[in-house]
Amino acid sequence: MTNRFIQWLIEDPTWGGLFFGASVFLVTMIGSLLVAGCLLVKLPVTYFQEFHCRDIWVDRHPVLRLTARSGKNVLGAILLVVGMILALPGVPGQGLLTIVIGLMLLDLPGKRRLERRIVGRPRILRTINRLRKRFGSPPLVLGSRGGDVQRNRLSRSATASSRAAGRNPLA
Repeated sequence: MTNRFIQWLIEDPTWGGLFFGASVFLVTMIGSLLVAGCLLVKLPVTYFQEFHCRDIWVDRHPVLRLTARSGKNVLGAILLVVGMILALPGVPGQGLLTIVIGLMLLDLPGKRRLERRIVGRPRILRTINRLRKRFGSPPLVLGSRGGDVQRNRLSRSATASSRAAGRNPLA
């Protein structure tokens, strides 16, 4: 049945086939945007801070935690593969958004730092916080217990004191 349907789409690219492809694209785009929006609104305020606990079900049995973490990684890998397929030319769907959601679920080294860099861009953070405000969630807080802010203050004060002493702070 599926092979016959795919063969029909390949052999007879009519308005019906184009309409079907366009409708699948629209449905998956709207669905992906809704899922991404819900995830961004439901994130804890401190999600992007370094001290935020990333463990799943800390108060549960270790076997259950391991199962949940493995399931999360398997789901992330599946979404990553599906996103790569959807990103191919001619395949309807939101491939890049699905890849991003899959990467968010995977436990990869450096993932948190990359997420903070992306969300830390002023335009992206402003858009996310506007969405969160619209649905009654407080704005996201970036940094690590003020560590990033403190490091920036320290580096600025070190630069200012070096300039005052006549030294090149970059040397």
